[in-house]
Amino acid sequence: MDEEITIINTQTRNEKIKNFFIQNKKKLISLFFIFLIIFLSFYSFQIYNDYKREKISNRYNSTVISFKGGDKAQAVFEMKEIVNQNDRTYSPLALYFLIDNELIQNKDEINSLFDTLINDTAVKKEIKNLIIYKKALYNADTSNENELLNILQPIINSKSVWKSHSLYLLAEFFYSKNEKQKAKEFFNKILTLENSNQDLVKEAKKRLNRDLSD
Repeated sequence: MDEEITIINTQTRNEKIKNFFIQNKKKLISLFFIFLIIFLSFYSFQIYNDYKREKISNRYNSTVISFKGGDKAQAVFEMKEIVNQNDRTYSPLALYFLIDNELIQNKDEINSLFDTLINDTAVKKEIKNLIIYKKALYNADTSNENELLNILQPIINSKSVWKSHSLYLLAEFFYSKNEKQKAKEFFNKILTLENSNQDLVKEAKKRLNRDLSD
């Protein structure tokens, strides 16, 4: 008796499943094609991105080689183009190449390229903070207090690993301007910060004990 009931229940369940597929045949086929299209679109997008990054990589490497051969004008053009490609790896490298080799003298133009990286390039948060810090370093010798603070504000208001570097840059900036009280405040902030770079902690202590002690 129990076996007969089990057989009947199994047949009933199978019949329900069969009816479900028959009744929803069109919907299931549509869902299958939707998932297939999504998968193919994602796969194609990945292939496109990989191809695009490979092209940028080759372009960057060939530009470095041509620069070593003496073609500075072409290097400037190519590296600016790479920055504007908003690639998370090669766009920052291209800007640093321009700066390190002093290929662009116009600071406004360099700052515009920095802003492209900061505002338009999808880099990880701490990489973005590093770019902001490098922009501050680049401008430190010619900026006033407000300009430098504005550049570094996103890092100063965060828990970034680059916060102690930014505080140290500001402290040295104020020390160079003979604003010793402000310099002292920023050096002390480095000492109280939880994740301060330990080398900067040592340098801050040296500066406070040697040059800013009361």
